[in-house]
Amino acid sequence: MLEIRNIHAEDTYRIRHQVLRPSQTIEDCKYNGDFDQDTFHVGAFVEGELVSIASFYKESCPNFSETLQYRLRGMATMEYARNQKAGSSLLRFAERILEKRKADLWWCNARVSVSDYYKKLGLYEYGDIFEIEPIGPHKLMFKRLNSL
Repeated sequence: MLEIRNIHAEDTYRIRHQVLRPSQTIEDCKYNGDFDQDTFHVGAFVEGELVSIASFYKESCPNFSETLQYRLRGMATMEYARNQKAGSSLLRFAERILEKRKADLWWCNARVSVSDYYKKLGLYEYGDIFEIEPIGPHKLMFKRLNSL
């Protein structure tokens, strides 16, 4: 059974490290803003085990004019738990939180390898592919929330 709930920043570090930054240190998995008042972290649990994470930071992207924006960072799902709807369920849960906070838009720097996944969830690409060292090629993606 899949359960989605709010989690603490520290709960995200193991999965961030294993899935997103395996060649870096655990310290590289601690992001600026993890403990800011407006930041929130969500997790998906299968049979009590944390298998998917996402963190949202109140942060504006200069490419968008919406007033209240949040940035998604560090979304990751353990490989063995993929195709169980953990990630999409996690984002729907987060969007309800964002809607309650009156957010206008959320955005992320998505790895090119998962941009099609985000498109299926209603995000749009913006601009060209760019490199984030040492992680690889990314696309800026966004979703407006006023239509929720």
